[in-house]
Amino acid sequence: MTSATTEQSLSSGTGIVSGQKEPQFFGHPRGLSVLFFTEFWERFSFYGLRAILLLFLTAPAAISGMEFDITTAGFIYGIYTSMAYLASVPGGWIADNLIGQRRAIFYGGILISAGNLVLSMHGIQFLVIGLTLVIMGTGLLKPNVSAIVGGLYTANESARRDAGFSIFYTGINLGAFVAPLVVGSLGEKVNWHMGFLASGIGMAIGLVWYRFGSKHLGSLGLAPINPEAIAKAKKTLLIAAGTLLGVVGLVAVIHVSGIYRVTIDIARNVFNIGYLVIPVAFFAVVFADKSLSLIEKKRFVVIAIFFFLSAIFWGSFEQAGTTFTLFARDSTDRTIGGTTLPVSYFQSLNAMFIVIFASVFALIWVKLGDRQPSSPMKFAIGLILAGVGFWILSLGAGIAASGTKVSPLWLVLVYMIHTFGELCLSPVGLSNITKLAPARYVSQAMGIWFLGASLGNYIAGQAAGYVEHSSASEVFFIVFCISSGIGIMIALVSKPIANLMGGVK
Repeated sequence: MTSATTEQSLSSGTGIVSGQKEPQFFGHPRGLSVLFFTEFWERFSFYGLRAILLLFLTAPAAISGMEFDITTAGFIYGIYTSMAYLASVPGGWIADNLIGQRRAIFYGGILISAGNLVLSMHGIQFLVIGLTLVIMGTGLLKPNVSAIVGGLYTANESARRDAGFSIFYTGINLGAFVAPLVVGSLGEKVNWHMGFLASGIGMAIGLVWYRFGSKHLGSLGLAPINPEAIAKAKKTLLIAAGTLLGVVGLVAVIHVSGIYRVTIDIARNVFNIGYLVIPVAFFAVVFADKSLSLIEKKRFVVIAIFFFLSAIFWGSFEQAGTTFTLFARDSTDRTIGGTTLPVSYFQSLNAMFIVIFASVFALIWVKLGDRQPSSPMKFAIGLILAGVGFWILSLGAGIAASGTKVSPLWLVLVYMIHTFGELCLSPVGLSNITKLAPARYVSQAMGIWFLGASLGNYIAGQAAGYVEHSSASEVFFIVFCISSGIGIMIALVSKPIANLMGGVK
């Protein structure tokens, strides 16, 4: 086997690393521990920033906040979180065609850490630069660390790979659990910028861990999947970067000169169009690829369906950072034993429940074996549970509308139900993308999976504006109808979708 073939096999999951005689990590390849803790610190950084971002954007200037109205703050929040996931598409492409997954992870971590350090400074310019750096870094790191996890296992280790992703997902959520407690406390009780600084330091720790533990990854992800196309890829990247900078520069000049003012409504329309064009263009290119077999194209149909469903799910679920945060701040009695809990603490609930129940769900899937629900059915269950959570919260919001703040147990219950939905959908989605996509598309397909999350985050950001101008109870009930309704429809057609997967389970 040539070195190029070996590299491709590793990235597609031949499990060469897992076949080596070396110490195991809970019965899995030692490399999983490296990726586990790298992702722990990256998620600590990401969820720490997320926990305080909307609060920082809406906080008065007297306490170093940006003093934006909720609609503007929600739009900025939605653009940031959605772009962080959207950047996974070029991030996967850069890894596949230019620098390899391993270097993409390392460079991404550097950018994330630097971005948070910039955010620790005060001023609108630092907000823009800092969020941009974090977006770029997340795009490089996020899809590629997940892709390498899939590469630790052989093609016939389906159940073990699912269990490995569940362990990896626990690492994600341990970081997400700790982050709001640490960053939230610093941000709300000390200073917002101290919170951002803590997020940057966390990512720096993750970089050190990754650098010294990478020996356990063998040759996974060291080279690009398509080394023969590097020269062409460099030219493509330069053209794309130059075009992007030119467009941004032109828009800035037009705006500053007063020729035409770029408003939030205009920016929102641009993003609405972009979220329609990008996935359509990607799947059009894929289905036009004559080198793909009929089975591979059918599997991409399933990936497209999963993309749509993930967007709906995350559009509901990711309101934890927007409408749920506003509900916790304005409608929830946060006083316990004479102490008022920081608003950001509630964002640890989902991660806490993930840590508690992830292994339980993984054990259930393994014990059920061939009797477990199909992947499409798990998606359906996840969407239905997300909807049920919003139905419950619509009842709580109705009570709070009378002026009486409700018990925090309302949010605790909703977060737990949403966690069950996430455990049905997200780890299964991550694992299935690495199994459904051909080797040369694996990182880009992972990027498309995160594009679904990107669209969901964008939707979640815009939802904050609707709550500002409408009844929260009505908004929550509408989300319940959409999410659960689509979930029920997918449950009814889950078997035909499973048949398109060509034997992948």
